[in-house]
Amino acid sequence: MAENRASADGTGYGEGVPCWVDARLPDVAAGKRFYGELFGWTFQDRPDAHDGSVWAHHKGRPVAALARKTDGRMPTVWTVYFATPDIEGLADRIWAAGGQVVTAPVPVGELGTSALVTDPEGAVFGLWEPGSHPGFGARHEPGTFAWAELYARDTEAANTFYGGLFHDALFGAGAHPDFGRAAVFDVFPAEMPPHFLVHFAVEDCESMLGTVARLGGRVQAPPFETSYGKVAVVTDNQGASFAILEPSER
Repeated sequence: MAENRASADGTGYGEGVPCWVDARLPDVAAGKRFYGELFGWTFQDRPDAHDGSVWAHHKGRPVAALARKTDGRMPTVWTVYFATPDIEGLADRIWAAGGQVVTAPVPVGELGTSALVTDPEGAVFGLWEPGSHPGFGARHEPGTFAWAELYARDTEAANTFYGGLFHDALFGAGAHPDFGRAAVFDVFPAEMPPHFLVHFAVEDCESMLGTVARLGGRVQAPPFETSYGKVAVVTDNQGASFAILEPSER
């Protein structure tokens, strides 16, 4: 799979393009310490987000958000959001294609409108209709979002669902790899539910593993080669899984 670049004027992302990520954590302060040292992020409180979010910045540009879990039964997880100019319409299309709407579209202040949905196998992802916040201020460089990998049980069904949903973003002119899919058992145990795994770019995948461990995280899958670079799957100090990616040449 692949996705289009940001819009030509640089103010936003086309429908189906990964445009934002956030982590829901039990302890946001601990998350700031972990990711601040790991990726060199700085943080800004965002009271307009209404959920206690802080925005992570890399070299002064917004790259992610950390938010406190409001329900202990919720997973500690990173979520990827896909851009759309019509969140209500896209949610309807997801429903019609066999997915589910977990959280109906809701305004986030003046920043935009968000929703949480699933594909037919239950993998959760977000939708984002921008207001004043178009999404990533930087990506595809060390310390920023680089890739979203969907781990699915039925990869052909995933191709059909996402290919139909985001056809232009995945196959349109000027598409560049940013979103892929693999079978769950390629990296994770077969009992692992289908899910998205957010990847952050790093300069040296293997050298980052010591820092992850020192900060209280752990390695789920040691470095392995993919078509888009060298990847290791890790968890942070609160159990949220993500991947570090040493990209191959794009």
